[in-house]
Amino acid sequence: MRTPLKLGVYALGLAAVFGAAAGVGNIAGPAPAPAAHTDTHHTATTPTGAGHDDHQDATPGGLQVTENGYRLQPLTTTLSTTSTAPFRFRVLGPDAQPVTGYTVSHDKELHLIVVRRDLSGFQHLHPQRDPDGTWSLPLAVATPGQYRVFADFQPAGHGRGLTLGVDVPAPGDYQPVALPAPQRTATVDGYTVVLDGTLTPGTASKLTLTVTRNGAPVTDLQPYLGAYGHLVALRDGDLAYLHVHPDGTPGDGHTAAGPQITFFAEVPSAGTYRLFLDFQHAGVVRTAEFTAVAGTAPAPSAAGHGEPGHTHG
Repeated sequence: MRTPLKLGVYALGLAAVFGAAAGVGNIAGPAPAPAAHTDTHHTATTPTGAGHDDHQDATPGGLQVTENGYRLQPLTTTLSTTSTAPFRFRVLGPDAQPVTGYTVSHDKELHLIVVRRDLSGFQHLHPQRDPDGTWSLPLAVATPGQYRVFADFQPAGHGRGLTLGVDVPAPGDYQPVALPAPQRTATVDGYTVVLDGTLTPGTASKLTLTVTRNGAPVTDLQPYLGAYGHLVALRDGDLAYLHVHPDGTPGDGHTAAGPQITFFAEVPSAGTYRLFLDFQHAGVVRTAEFTAVAGTAPAPSAAGHGEPGHTHG
């Protein structure tokens, strides 16, 4: 996936996790670190999608269907809420032909994020690619609505990773869900994840997520896609996408397998963000979800929020 949680151009979001009444925007934590963690796609101080190019695109990742000549082309035009159905798409290159060469990042050639535009129904998926460049996977969403589909990838020979996004509808009676209020704690499948740290716009902010189960620290997290956790952030309002991987690597001799997972995240603007943390334990990947406020953005209403967490199959 893509690198420092920098809302500038994989962002991102991007996890997840991602005084309690003060909200995440005022969470007390260690002072921001001087530099964010570096992913294989981007430098720590560069907006997602900007990489090392001399010309730095200021557009946040995931807001565009096309960038640098690459285009995300959905071949499936609607999503199903009643049964799992194939979802197919291609990435077209500058020559208008399907891209068939990719650089593997965190064990995958391409990472697919699907989320409803009200930031509910988050899914982190990994489709399969046919030799002709067509990607496909079985997909169903829980409720009708407009969904944003993000493809996070790095073409072979390209200097940096890209995140492209496109809207795909799920027909039916759409009932919007209000964004949950900022909070420090999320629960999913008997696990509790506590977020410590403050999102400060324009600064690499240290976020520490602590995982416990039934009150006991989880010290045997399992590597998932080459890391003990993956954090995706999406900005409320436009769904600008950020993604960051944790500090340290499994098996490096000093990174503990929990209970804490540390990220260095940089968001460029004040605003409300939804964070999604993927972590694996006991052979199952789970997602803890948080709402965080950076700067002085008003907190969203707590009414009518969606499910608190998501389990990967």
